[in-house]
Amino acid sequence: MRVAAAQYALTPVAGVDAFARRCEDVVLQAKELSPELLVLPEYLGAQVLSAGGGTPNIRDLPAAAERYRALFAGLARTHSMAILAGTTIVADGNQLRNAAHLFHPDGRVDVQPKLHLTPTERDWGLAPGDQLKLVEVGGRKAAILVCYDIEFPELARMARAQGAEIILCPSSTEDRHGFHRVRYTAHARAIEDQVYVVVAMTVGGMPAVEGLRMSVGQAAIIGPCDYPFPPGGILAEGEFNFDMLVAADLDMAAIARAQSGGSVRTWQDRRPDLYARGTAG
Repeated sequence: MRVAAAQYALTPVAGVDAFARRCEDVVLQAKELSPELLVLPEYLGAQVLSAGGGTPNIRDLPAAAERYRALFAGLARTHSMAILAGTTIVADGNQLRNAAHLFHPDGRVDVQPKLHLTPTERDWGLAPGDQLKLVEVGGRKAAILVCYDIEFPELARMARAQGAEIILCPSSTEDRHGFHRVRYTAHARAIEDQVYVVVAMTVGGMPAVEGLRMSVGQAAIIGPCDYPFPPGGILAEGEFNFDMLVAADLDMAAIARAQSGGSVRTWQDRRPDLYARGTAG
């Protein structure tokens, strides 16, 4: 199963139509790599705010949600490619959520709200989701952990317990500290749960949009640190902070072998009896 992940330049655009053209260009570039799945970064949908003038507010994004959905539903169908179109802010009753959207060529759309919110997102008035649901891509089970979510091992453990073989992580970080938190914990999740982790990130920035004025990132496709994967677990990674795509083939037979009989078996060798004697934080 071939996947592509974007280091996407979250830079100002002239308008909603320019945003749509930019997204279509990225999909066309990805198509040259022949992936079954393209992963785009967190807050992709927020790029339209840079075209509004004045003082953009992240809480205005739900007004553009339907056009975002229509755009990527059409791109997935036209190009016969599953597209995890990063995230955008959507209205859910009287609450606003940062939600990832996975568009399938057959018209299906999976929505996964972010489950752990950063202090900035709480200040924006966003609400966290309350359920992790697995999705299916290319006949394989995957979980979508949005940026900060990858830093909580319990979520990945839950996904692995339900049969996930891939974790998809759309992310946006504004400095190197944030970038390394996401990157290092992505490696940890791949090792702990013997799964693939695909990280897409924003680069660049939109000076007028609070919280998204600067983005630092590097896309990566990561596997367990075990044979036959690369020693560092990196199947592909981009040039730091460049606007570009990376791609890799996920050998699902290899991940199954790692899960059942790798050099170490970090899933089978867990000690619930020991952990139960600990105290919760």
